[in-house]
Amino acid sequence: MLTEVRFSCDDGFSMPGLLATPTFEQSGPRPGLLLIYEALGMTDEMTRVAAELSDEGWTVLIPDLFARGHKPLCIVRCLRTVATGEGVALDDLEAARRWLAALPEVDAERIGVVGFCMGGGFALLLAMNAHYRVSAPFYGLAPKKMPRSCPVVGSYGGRDAGLASSPARLIKNLDRLGVPHDVKVYPDAGHSFYTRMPNRMLTMIGYFVPRMHLGYDERSAKDAHERMVAFFRQHLDSVPADDQDG
Repeated sequence: MLTEVRFSCDDGFSMPGLLATPTFEQSGPRPGLLLIYEALGMTDEMTRVAAELSDEGWTVLIPDLFARGHKPLCIVRCLRTVATGEGVALDDLEAARRWLAALPEVDAERIGVVGFCMGGGFALLLAMNAHYRVSAPFYGLAPKKMPRSCPVVGSYGGRDAGLASSPARLIKNLDRLGVPHDVKVYPDAGHSFYTRMPNRMLTMIGYFVPRMHLGYDERSAKDAHERMVAFFRQHLDSVPADDQDG
């Protein structure tokens, strides 16, 4: 079930979002997911992904980060935050996490984050702040240094030249930390292989950034989805040890 919602940010701004909830009954609070969209914003494809994840049994919130003003300026600010690790967008995402965690049907100790492109970069930043049980970046910019991280399941396109160094850098950081991870590069896929993009938008972006090799790749998307769900079953669905002891 999809519902339009609003939550309050730290500065009092009322941010809209989309909440996807499972349609079947479940005993006890369920895990929640924060889904961070790509630079195209709140598209039908992001809604589709949220609905598919809720069908797996998770409550999913997409905060509309671009609601703070003109979309081009919001995109620039968000991309700057991904690159620097600083900015209002991180405060807004934390407000979104708190709102999601406070829902009575959500287990506040079992929150994960999923992100695409720009959102993938955010997903890796949030993986380092100790509030998340798992992170799933799709073709997200990997930080140069990661002092800590939750478990990560990452997916990249091998033809996406713009992010060619990110998978290896991410794996190196996670290996050093000893953090469980599943980072896979799909050799036949490019950027945005997980979602379908309008042909006109695809053509325009591809013209200016041909090295990204934009486009949906069904086989890669299916495998990435299955890997993500399996990883979440292992690292997100399990009840924390403290709760089991209690």
